Amino acid sequence: MAVSAEDFEPPEFHVRRPGLMRPVRVDPAGKGGPTRGQVAGKGWRRTGRGFYLPARHTADTPEQRIVEAAVVLGPYDAVTGWAALRWLGAEAFDGLEASTRSGQRPNRERPVPLLVDDHRIDPPRGAFITAERRQLDDRRVVDGLPVTHPLRSVCFEMRFASTLVEAVKIFDAAAQADLVAKQEAEAYVVRLSGWTGVGRCREAIALGDENTWSRMETEMRLLWRDIGLVDVVSNHPVFDMAGNHIGTPDLLDLDHGVVGEYDGALHLEGKQRARDIRREGAFRRVGLEYVTMVAADRRDPADFLRRTRDACRRAGRDRTRDWTLTPPAWWLPTTTVEQRRALTKEQRSRILHRRAS
Repeated sequence: MAVSAEDFEPPEFHVRRPGLMRPVRVDPAGKGGPTRGQVAGKGWRRTGRGFYLPARHTADTPEQRIVEAAVVLGPYDAVTGWAALRWLGAEAFDGLEASTRSGQRPNRERPVPLLVDDHRIDPPRGAFITAERRQLDDRRVVDGLPVTHPLRSVCFEMRFASTLVEAVKIFDAAAQADLVAKQEAEAYVVRLSGWTGVGRCREAIALGDENTWSRMETEMRLLWRDIGLVDVVSNHPVFDMAGNHIGTPDLLDLDHGVVGEYDGALHLEGKQRARDIRREGAFRRVGLEYVTMVAADRRDPADFLRRTRDACRRAGRDRTRDWTLTPPAWWLPTTTVEQRRALTKEQRSRILHRRAS
């Protein structure tokens, strides 16, 4: 007797990826999968040509969508782009369309990019095919899923990004997850000479930052660059002259001594707002000026840039500098990918806690 959809338990995709289910093919016996008659009913969900899952197992995570798209891959194929980066640990790649200028995040899902050896493969729903040439070291298998190397994956995303700003956000997000370093990306992109979009990719790497913690920080940094603020560091801890940690600002313009912070909705809440006010006071006491960007500035950044110029002028009149980026001997620096990759598991846990606080 065929197993019903309610009783059928599909195979888990991988032991290190609990909760992800591998789609199954039609089984005439109804044991390893649904019968042809069953898939015509409502209990089963078609994930791709010839593959099914019980309808109760929804594709409500990027990882499940990736697994379902990957079932068509051959022995030399791989998941690439945002999906490979997500699988490798870059949570910023959520598989949704990029933010609009107004700050609204559309709910449209991005298709899973599949790098294949034969472009005649019929892609599953929610996936698309690319048959670009590849190098021998581009492919690896991670937790049962063939993916392209992080450098190949991030360059794919940057080459086809809709704007240069979006391309820089892609690099920053991959670097924040410690998947790519700037020097590595600069060396890798040389191999892509003549490829579609390689110019944008190269430019985005040059503008990228290894220590950006959010997409809005990237956007704010590039807005500053448009008005000539180019000597800017992201999330570098600031200390007073006695070695006390004052704070870690989103941005710091080193030429003028101006801190830039992005305040999202969370910063309007009582306790967080009080913490932000104290933080601003601490930066000002050591001679740093302060400017805040809010969500409304995304629609029209003119006033934010005006406030930034005003802060630069004020900083120019007051040359007091009781701050430094040089950490005390006990401080563990984590502003580069290389430094973070060298951390122990225990140290990484502490650093992530510091980032969140």
